[in-house]
Order: sequence, then C-alpha cells, then structure tokens
Amino acid sequence: MSDTHISASGTTSEPSVPLGARGALRWIAFGALPLVLLSIVLAVIVATDAGMGDRMAPPVEVLSVQRVALPAPGEITVDIVNDGPDPITIAQVMVDDAYWQHEFTGDRTLGRLESTRITIPYPWVEGEPHTIGLVTSTGLITEAEIPVAIESPHADRSTFTRFALIGLYVGIVPVSLGLLWFPFLRGLGRNGMRFILALTVGLLLFLVIDMFSEAQEVAATVPATFNGALLVPAIAFLTFLVMSTLANRKKSRDDTNLEVSYRIALGIGLHNLAEGLAIGAAFATGAVSLGVFLVIGFTLHNVTEGVGIASPILHQRPAMHHFVWLATLGGIPAVFGIWIGGFVYSPLSATIFLAVGIGAIAQVIIDVSRMIMRGAERRGGGFLGWATLSGIGTGMGIMYLTAILVAG
Repeated sequence: MSDTHISASGTTSEPSVPLGARGALRWIAFGALPLVLLSIVLAVIVATDAGMGDRMAPPVEVLSVQRVALPAPGEITVDIVNDGPDPITIAQVMVDDAYWQHEFTGDRTLGRLESTRITIPYPWVEGEPHTIGLVTSTGLITEAEIPVAIESPHADRSTFTRFALIGLYVGIVPVSLGLLWFPFLRGLGRNGMRFILALTVGLLLFLVIDMFSEAQEVAATVPATFNGALLVPAIAFLTFLVMSTLANRKKSRDDTNLEVSYRIALGIGLHNLAEGLAIGAAFATGAVSLGVFLVIGFTLHNVTEGVGIASPILHQRPAMHHFVWLATLGGIPAVFGIWIGGFVYSPLSATIFLAVGIGAIAQVIIDVSRMIMRGAERRGGGFLGWATLSGIGTGMGIMYLTAILVAG
C-alpha cells in the first residue's frame, strides 16, 4: 500500500522523511541563515545611524521619573529611566528651584532604557509640597512633584502587618460577606437565579471597563519605549486566550460550574490586586487621607463581588472549604497589591497586572453568559429577556454607584 498522502484539494504529497545528521544540520542552517543576515543588516544600520552619518541635530532626551520616595527625614530618592534613543547625562538637580547636592547609585550618564536612583539630602518639610528638577547636560529640565511630603513606608514587620490588615479589610472581608448571601440566593426561583447570573455579568462588565480605563491611565506613565497603551490590549487578549484554553477542558457539568466560580474569583482577585496597588501607592506618596478613603470605598465596592463568585454554583452544595478558597482567591491579592504599591510600585508592572485582570475577567463573562444561554435554551427562550437585561443593568449600576464613593 502506498504511503502517498492525498490532501483535501485532491493533490498528492509525499510523506515527511526523517532527516539524517547531515540533513538536520542543513535544515537548521537554512532556518538560521535569514536571522544571521538580519543581524548583520541591523548592526550596519546602528553603526551608520541608518546611513545618515554624524547627525547635526541635537540629541533626543526623554527622562521618565518612575518613583519619588522620602525614605527618611532630610532624604529624597528619585528613580529615573532614560526613555529616549540617545544617552542622557544628568548635570544638575534642583529642589524647589534651588540647585542641590546629590548622589547617583551608578553613572550620571544613562544609555537607552538604563535606570538609576538619585539620592538628595534635602530637609523636606512634612506636609509641604516640593518640586524636583533634573537638568541634563543640554539644559533640558524634567520635573517631579511631591504633592505632600511624608516619610515613605519602610519594609519592616510592623508596616507589612499594617498593610496586610488593610488588604484584609479591602479584599477578604467584603468578598466573604458577599459569599454569606449564598443560602439566601439559593432560595430564589428560576428567574431569580437567572437575574443573579446576569447581575454577575453586569458586575464583571463594569470591572473590565473600569480596569481598562485605569490601565490606560497607568500606561501613560510607563516609559514610552514600552508602548504601554498597546501593551494593555495585547496582554489582555493573550490572557483571554490562555483562560479560554483552560476553560475548554472537558469536565462534568458540576465541575465546570465550580471551575467558573474559581475563575470568577481569580479575575476578581486580579482586580483587587490593582485596587491594592492604588491604595499602597497612595500611602507611599503621603496621601494618607486618600488611602483611607480608598479603603472605605473599595470595601463597599467589593461586597457585591462575593455574589458574583457564588452565582454559578447556586444549584450545587459545594463543601465549606470551597467557599474558604474562593474568598481567599478573590480577596488575598489585595494584600499583595498593597505591599507592591507601598514598597516597590512600578508603572510597568501595574499596567501588566491590570491587563491580565482584564483578559481574565473578559473570559469569565463569556462563561457566565453561556450558563445563562444554556438555561434559556432549556426553557425554549433566548439569551435576552427582562431578567437578563435587568440583571446586567443592576450589576453595572451597583458598581457604578459604589465606584463614585471611591472617586469622590
């Protein structure tokens, strides 16, 4: 019998033949040749400035200030990145329009995407605003603002514990309180359960919109080289694909519903991680009153998240340990977010976290919508109905109203 393959179009093709050692080396060489030639071309472009030779135009200087901290009385630290294509030399440092002494952790000349920390021994005044100016060798000035001077949190046991307690208030406690509605929700009729599932879709839709808006704001502070605005949808889409791949594994119907609850908890946990970043950053920059206000607002905002986590399993009786894990998965990331925001906040990492959360929650919206559709098909109806529309609208309305408390 012949080993010749016949394609769908009717044409024949010879089967692949195992390569010998010499054939394998030749195959690898053919694959590597374009890459080697491309490397040579790029090296020539860089060495000759794309054929332009010596440029007469001034260098392009772009400094990105990533973090300003006040680690101790009389001390300011500034973390910066060279976001431009040319080397930048920091010639002088000004504080409140006066030139001031300073020290670098490395060289004062930064290559492309190189970073450094500037330490300034300046007697800052608690509660007062200060302005820092970084003067390059060409005279360009990049400013960084300290809205309210207050000593930055120290990474010690006491501060770690206080931040962890704040994370519990924001994450674990409200999500757990929302899960306590589980027995009440089980008593709802068929339309009531459909309303709750649609309510979950509304909650998650608002979270996606809110996180995308916040991610774009944070991405604007990321060094332009990383193109944070495009990074958000790209990472969100890849996360969506990964979550969809995991969700498409064949499981029993009951296991699938419980898995959906876990994925909802994961998506909400990533959202709470982003909330923790905002709270930690507020405390780190001295905006204590804003931080406390965010804690109160996010706590109220997150109570409804427990309802969303419980909605897919209202027809089941999961063991108690599942509720413990669901509450932990949905709430504990807020603790890590506050730690990161308070001690090592980075606009790039915050953008990535937010984008991952967007993709994860978007996939869960698809899962919950399918559950609504399956229930509607069993009753001979469609996805849209008054219970679905009112649930989605109510969910988005609740999140919007509680978000006003945070924004206010």
